[in-house]
Amino acid sequence: MFCPFCGAQLGGAPRFCPSCGQNVGFLTERSSTPSTSTSEGCGPTDEASEEDLIRDYFGKGHSYEVIHDFLETKHGMVMSLKTLKRRLKQLNLSRRASYTPLETVNAAIRSELNGSGQLLGYRAMWQTLQQKHSLTVRRDNVMQALRFLNPERVSLRHRRRFVRRSYCAAGPNQVWHVDGYDKLKPFGIAISGCIDGYSRRVMWLSSGSTNNDPAVIARYYLQCISNCGVVPARLRTDCGTENGDMAAIHCSLREDHTDEFAGPLSHMYGTSTANQRIESWWSFFRKQRTQFWMDLFSDLRDRHYFNGTHEHKCLVRYVFLGIFQKELDEHRELWNNHTIRPVRQSLCPSGKPETMYHLPHRFGGRDCGYQVELQELQEFKDLLPPINSLCGDDNLQAHFANLERQSQLTPPINWPAAVDNYIALKEMAGL
Repeated sequence: MFCPFCGAQLGGAPRFCPSCGQNVGFLTERSSTPSTSTSEGCGPTDEASEEDLIRDYFGKGHSYEVIHDFLETKHGMVMSLKTLKRRLKQLNLSRRASYTPLETVNAAIRSELNGSGQLLGYRAMWQTLQQKHSLTVRRDNVMQALRFLNPERVSLRHRRRFVRRSYCAAGPNQVWHVDGYDKLKPFGIAISGCIDGYSRRVMWLSSGSTNNDPAVIARYYLQCISNCGVVPARLRTDCGTENGDMAAIHCSLREDHTDEFAGPLSHMYGTSTANQRIESWWSFFRKQRTQFWMDLFSDLRDRHYFNGTHEHKCLVRYVFLGIFQKELDEHRELWNNHTIRPVRQSLCPSGKPETMYHLPHRFGGRDCGYQVELQELQEFKDLLPPINSLCGDDNLQAHFANLERQSQLTPPINWPAAVDNYIALKEMAGL
């Protein structure tokens, strides 16, 4: 605590400054006396003395007329404006005299810049110095001090530039981001994906009849870990129930490790909007792949070949899912081997995801994953229920397969052939 008159440092809670002799007892009274505190933002309590009330209202920056009105209206203290000014003079309270030394002002500003005060502009900082630190200072001096002490923030505020948070990861397998993609669900196709936060490598991209079944998502996760041979340090998902089995398996695989995120801390639940790595990737995915399929299925619907019923969705999956998954695998391969350009705001490296994932030492990172035994993974696989048929309905799949054999339709190798097969099977099945 500093003397607002001479800038000398005050030890303990003195009544008078040992350097200049001014009365500084109000500094400790402001913080320790309950009668001068505010009650839920309603101002000083009625038990406060006249001197305390005047100090409090003056410290909040009210004008003389407003202070006079507060005292008369809220506290029943009737006095003339001239008397109020005389009281303020006796208490050494003046806005244009006895300015606090700049060293004291700079010290208070530095203390505020150590926390959330670094976000304040010079007007808000000036008010903070007046009300919180009881300093008398010119606003222009605060502006000049902030330009000197915090030039970077001042420049950003001057440009009105939004400061974005930067994603940071130590290396591949530190965080995997998992999410489902539902844009094709109205047509019967559900997609699940996972991306590594550091390298942006797509770990899996799978389609099926559902992405809401916990057993299905858990099998995607176990198959990916089996292929990679490592379990990530952390797993990030939204709060959907489909992630429950995967989260439990992940925490079980990490329970014997000794790092700070071992066990239950290795899985993170959060909102979908905060799962930024996979959510931002879905936008690229739609532009480069799924928009075509959305338009294709919408065209079938507009031509009255699709009405959204369970049978129509099963037929879409039976006919299209094979070539659609082939496209997903192709897109995953292309993405993992394309070059990500450097971004100024990002703390993660740039380059090919496949290279950044397998060779992190070339980019200043390290592999953060943990080795896992295949036998342990197999034990978890055996506990999961079997996945439904490709179609999602065993009876309808058998029916469509029988119709396909009777009509001697060949499996489609591209989307035009798949459309022809779909229309033919729809008419044969009487849908």
